[in-house]
Amino acid sequence: MPSNKQYIFNSKTLSYEVKKRSKTSRFLRSIALLVLSFLMTGLYCWIYTSVLGLDSPKTALLKKKNAEWSSKIEVLNRQLDEYSTALASLQMRDDEIYRSLFGMNEIPSAVRNAGFGGVNRYAHLDEVDPDGLLKKTAVKLDVLTKKSYVQSKSFDEVAQLSRRAGEMASCIPAIPPVNPDPKIYRLSSSFGYRKDPFSGRQKRHTGVDFALKPGNPLYATGDGVVESVKFELFGYGNQVVIDHGFGYKTRYAHMKTIGVAEGMKVKRGECIGLSGNSGRSSGPHLHYEVLYKGAYVNPANYYDLSITPEEYATMVQDIADASERITLHPSHQKKRKK
Repeated sequence: MPSNKQYIFNSKTLSYEVKKRSKTSRFLRSIALLVLSFLMTGLYCWIYTSVLGLDSPKTALLKKKNAEWSSKIEVLNRQLDEYSTALASLQMRDDEIYRSLFGMNEIPSAVRNAGFGGVNRYAHLDEVDPDGLLKKTAVKLDVLTKKSYVQSKSFDEVAQLSRRAGEMASCIPAIPPVNPDPKIYRLSSSFGYRKDPFSGRQKRHTGVDFALKPGNPLYATGDGVVESVKFELFGYGNQVVIDHGFGYKTRYAHMKTIGVAEGMKVKRGECIGLSGNSGRSSGPHLHYEVLYKGAYVNPANYYDLSITPEEYATMVQDIADASERITLHPSHQKKRKK
C-alpha cells in the first residue's frame, strides 16, 4: 500500500525528518499522472498513425478483413460475368435456332430485360458501399436471376412444342403443289418483284406460278384445315386457303374446280381440286403462296422439285389409299349411317 509519509533529509541536523502528505496532494498527484499517461498515449498514437503513417491494430485487422471480402466479391463478379456470357449464348441459340425451328417468335429484348430500370432499389447500399463494389454485384446477381427465369420459361415453351415435332413435320408445306413432272408444268413466274403482265409496272409477286393446262390435279402441300374457299372475279378466281398451324398457311389460286370445303381436314398429298384459269389471269396456271405468321415467304424454300414424278405419284396414291381405308372402315360406316 502507498505510504502517507515522506522523508526529508535535514542538512543542519544531519538526520531524516518525517513529513506527512495530505490527501489532496496525493489526489492531485494521481490525477496528474493519469492525465500525463493519456497525453503520452495520445502522443504515441499520433506519431504512430500521422507521422509514421501506420494503422492501429484494430484498423489493420478491419482492413485485412475488408480486403478478404473484397477479393471474394471480385471473384463472384468474375463468375457472374462468365455466367452472363453463357446465358447470352443460350439466349442467342434460343431465338435463332430453337424458337425459329418451331416457328416461334423471338423473345423481345424488352421482355428479357424487364424490371431492370426505374427506381433505384439498391439505394440502401450507397452508404455502406462507397466503392460501389457490393452494389454492382447485387445488380448483376439480380439481373442474371431474372434473365435466367425468362430463359427457363422459354425452354419450357420450346420443350412443350417439341413434343409435337412429328405433327409439325407433317404440317409444314414441304412438297410441290403439282406433280413435278417437267412434261406437265413449267415455272412461269417466281417469287419477288417482276413486271406485272397487265400493267407492265414492277410489282411484287407474292407466290410462284406453275404454268400448266387446266384440269391437272392440285395437292395440299402439308396437313391442315381448309380455312377458306372462295371466288374472286378480278382477283385469284377460284382459290383455297389451308391453315397448317404453327404459323403456316398456303393459297392455291386460279383453280378450275375445288374439291374441298371450309373446315375440312386435309393431308399432305391429298387432291384439293384441279388447275384452271379463273379470275384475273393471263393464262392457265396455278398461283401458289406460302404465308408464315401473316407474311409472304418464298415457296421455293419449302418444296423440292428434284423429287421424281414416280415418287410423287406413289406418295399421292398412298394418301388416297389411306383416306379410302379410313372412309370404308366399319366404324366410319356406322357413323355415316347414323
